[in-house]
Amino acid sequence: MRTISVENFGGPEVLQVRNVPDLKPEPDQLLIRLHTAGVNPVDTYIRSGSYAKLPSLPYTPGMDGAGVVQAAGSQVRGYRKGQRVYLSGSLTGTYAEQCICLPTQIHPLPPQVSFEDGACLGIPYATASYALFHRGNAKRGQSVLIHGATGGVGLAAVQLARRAGLRVFATGGSETGRALLRSQGAEHVFDHNQPGYHQSVLESTSGAGVDVILEMLANVNLGRNLPMLAHGGCVVVVGSRGAVQIQPRDLMLREADIRGAMILHAPPGVLARIHSDLLSGLTEGSLKPVVRAVFPLEQAALATEMLMQPGAAGKIVLSVGAQAEGN
Repeated sequence: MRTISVENFGGPEVLQVRNVPDLKPEPDQLLIRLHTAGVNPVDTYIRSGSYAKLPSLPYTPGMDGAGVVQAAGSQVRGYRKGQRVYLSGSLTGTYAEQCICLPTQIHPLPPQVSFEDGACLGIPYATASYALFHRGNAKRGQSVLIHGATGGVGLAAVQLARRAGLRVFATGGSETGRALLRSQGAEHVFDHNQPGYHQSVLESTSGAGVDVILEMLANVNLGRNLPMLAHGGCVVVVGSRGAVQIQPRDLMLREADIRGAMILHAPPGVLARIHSDLLSGLTEGSLKPVVRAVFPLEQAALATEMLMQPGAAGKIVLSVGAQAEGN
C-alpha cells in the first residue's frame, strides 16, 4: 500500500510517499481501507517536532479519515466488510491507503455523507462540540463568539451552535470567509483584522457581552477577548501558537473563566455521546462539512502548507485511495 512516511521531524518536505506491505489487524483491531484523510493543524505540529508528545520515527501522520471496513480481528463483533465509517483516530496514521483502528476509533458514516465530508469530522467536529458544550457549557439562547471561524473547527462550531439554538457571532479575516460564515448561519459576522471590531461585538450585544468565546489563536486574541465577555462568561481556548499577556482585572470584573479544550483528553463516555450526536446531525442534514480543497496523497506537503496559511475557508482533505460507491 501507499503511505506517507515521516522519517525525520521537519518542514512539509519530510512528507514522503512510500510503498509498504499491507497491514493486518490484531484480534481486537479493525483494518480500514481509507479513501480520504483529514488534514489538521495538530498534524503539522507533530511533523515539525514541536508538539508535546511525539511519535517514534518513522511514522505516518493523520488522525482523521473515512473509508470502509476491510477486515476485523477475531475478537471484534458488529462490523461487516465494506461498512462505511469515519475515523476519530487510528493506531497507524491516516495519510495512507490503509490503517489499523480500535473499535472506539471508528463511527458509522451515513450513506448520503461523502468520504470527503467524512474526513472532516473526527477532530474538527468533535473538538467544536467538546469545546462548546462540555468545556464552555453553552446553553440554548446564550451567545457564542467563534473567533477565527472559517477553519474546520470554527465552521463546525458555527453549525453546532446554530443547531443548539445559540446566538452565533463569528469572525473571519477575508470577505470570502465572512460570506461563508453568513451562509452557514452566523447571525453577526466581523472582520478580526479591522480595528475596533471588539466594540462592534459589544454593540451587537447591547453592551452585555457574549457568554462564550471559542478561541482558535489565543496567543494573538486572548487579551482582547476578555473585555467582550458577559458577566460569568468564559473563553474556551482551542488553539494557540505561543505565549500571551492578559489583564487579570478583566476576568475579575466579569467573574469570568478561561478554559482549555483538547479533544484528545476528553473522557471516553463524553466522546461516545459526541459522536452519537454528530451521527444524528449528519443523518438529519443539520451538519454538513465544508471542504475547501482535496489533494492527492502525493501532494500532502502542499496540503499542509495551505492549511497553515491565513484565509481558511473550509477543511483540507487528502484523497488517499480509490473512490468507492457512494462517495
